[in-house]
Order: sequence, then structure tokens, then C-alpha cells
Amino acid sequence: MAHVDVSPLPRTFYDRDVRDVARDSLGRFLLRAVPEGLIVGRIVEVEAYLSDGDPACHAFRGRTPRNAAMFGPPGHAYVYPIHARHCVNLVTEPVGTASAVLVRALEPLAGIELMQQRRQLEKLTLLTSGPARLCEALSINRELNSWNLTLGERLWLAAGEPVAPRRIEVSRRIGVTSAHDLELRFCIGGCRFVSP
Repeated sequence: MAHVDVSPLPRTFYDRDVRDVARDSLGRFLLRAVPEGLIVGRIVEVEAYLSDGDPACHAFRGRTPRNAAMFGPPGHAYVYPIHARHCVNLVTEPVGTASAVLVRALEPLAGIELMQQRRQLEKLTLLTSGPARLCEALSINRELNSWNLTLGERLWLAAGEPVAPRRIEVSRRIGVTSAHDLELRFCIGGCRFVSP
């Protein structure tokens, strides 16, 4: 991987409408510092979860100990368990507004051998193509729930290369049991690392 600026994105990046953050997250780098080294992936697929009128959002029925991280501040991680694995979200909008961007898929860029060891898998296109897969590959779990993404330590986002609007595809979210009609999934069109 060529030299990249790994400075963390500021809180102002996250303190905006969740749909804008979702779109603007595409092409950014997700970085995970582990004892063995630095793991880097380019975000290629995300989903937005709205604070209002979105029954698929984990905070739809109100605040609980499990979803408290979603209520802010922006620029923190919301990590939740699913089927013995985890999913990572970027908390957005002002404190008290429970919205988040689910990171669904990455293009692996650095620390690939570490990802392959964790996933017991060599094929690059399957390493991080899905929210639970990428968390397993990057060793993201509940210990990082509420983690401050603006510190530039352990887990954070860096600038990367924003994606041209014409390359962004918008569709319905995957695997939700409600709010099926909301087109809140954003991905880089034609990217082979997007989840199947």
C-alpha cells in the first residue's frame, strides 16, 4: 500500500445528517491498530440508520444499555453482537440523535495477512465483504463499543479518496426485517469487494 495520510477524521465529519456521512464514508480508510500491526481497508459499502421513522434502527424503541452509544457523541463507534460476531457503526449527528452508519464492506489494503489469519481465508474478495466478516478480520468487538474514532488510536477513519457521486449506487438495505422500502444502502458501483 502506498503511503497514506492516517490522520483521523475530525468530529465535524460525523456531526452531520447520517445519509451525508454514509455517502461520504465511501472511499475513506478504516484503520485498526492491533499489537501485530496496522490493518487498513477502504470503505466500499455502508448503510444508514435514521433516528426518526426507521424501525430497523436499533434505537427506534428508545435508549437501552445495549444501544446507548448510538445517542452520541458523534464520531464514536457503536459495536453490537450478531450471531457470535460483531458489526461496527459510525455514530452520527448531535448528541441525543440516535443515528449511525453501518460499515458493510471494505477493500483490504494493509495487514492483509492478519485478516486472512483471523478469517482462516485467503480469498481477498471475501475477507471483508459483509459487516460481521470485516469485524472478524479487523478484530472489532464489543470492547470497542463507544470508542472515540477521532483519537487516531485502536480504531479510526482517515481521509482516503472520496468517491465521485456518479460512482455511488443507492439501494434498499440488506437483511433488515422492517423499513424495507428505505433506500439507505450506499456502495461503490462495480466494486468487487461489496458484499454478495
